[in-house]
Amino acid sequence: MFENLEKRFEELSSVLGVLEYIAIFFFSLIVLETAWDIYTKRRTKYKETIANFFIAFISALLERTLYGAIFVICLTVTESFISYKIPLTWWSWALALLAADLTYYWMHRFEHEIRILWANHIVHHSSPEYNLTTSLRLAWVDSLIEWIFLVPMIVIGFEVTQTIIAFLFIVVYQTWIHTEKIGKLKGLDKIFNTPSVHRVHHGSNRKYLDKNYGGVLMIWDHLFGTYQAEEEKVKYGVTIPLNSSNPLTINFKEYWLIAKDVRSSKSINDAFGYIFGRPGWRPKRNKKDQELSLDASKGMREN
Repeated sequence: MFENLEKRFEELSSVLGVLEYIAIFFFSLIVLETAWDIYTKRRTKYKETIANFFIAFISALLERTLYGAIFVICLTVTESFISYKIPLTWWSWALALLAADLTYYWMHRFEHEIRILWANHIVHHSSPEYNLTTSLRLAWVDSLIEWIFLVPMIVIGFEVTQTIIAFLFIVVYQTWIHTEKIGKLKGLDKIFNTPSVHRVHHGSNRKYLDKNYGGVLMIWDHLFGTYQAEEEKVKYGVTIPLNSSNPLTINFKEYWLIAKDVRSSKSINDAFGYIFGRPGWRPKRNKKDQELSLDASKGMREN
């Protein structure tokens, strides 16, 4: 077990160096866009931008210490129970990327449809602005949870290193799509996750709620009925604005609201619903509650 862990850390440290260069390139684009927006006075309010950079700084510290270890250790432990492995070849890498993209789709969808997971993912959606710094606005507890969704890839037979790298590729790809400076890309918008496609995903417009979950490919959204083209002007953020640029509030307010709802629960079923139901779920005790719950089932996200 310990030999496998040491091997995984060595493999990842050598390969992740390449991803670090890619990350530096994207971070440079983020800084350039921010500087340009400030110079052209397109961005006159800086609180959201500062919050995004601060959140990213804390996330980077966690990823390079505790979280990175959690990912590797948990998946390596899982791998120790699997007796077969998919060989490392060009086609297995292609399959790994495809499997990671499908994994990302369902992870992303569950993060929108299960409130306790939405409490984590709402961090990314809470910004009323949409620019490249929004890609940095990721929850501090992301990696404590997301490794669980990669377990099926390990069970199928993909190696830990291959699984993590494929997943990180899907995540890093999405950096450049958080911008309004690139318009529609015609046919590409139906195939790949593009700025237009992802703007829709970040919209709080009713028709845009809970759409376009794909990481790189849009095939999963077409297949499972969650694709939506950009048609009307996007209103960014969540349906009930957060109205705060405090990083602690951004990261933990929804967890506090869940705890508050659970404390007020009148039954175990109610408490379970507040935690694992759809965002906005509430007990159906009267007609008004039924209507509010119906809104929740359509994707109305409470924060």
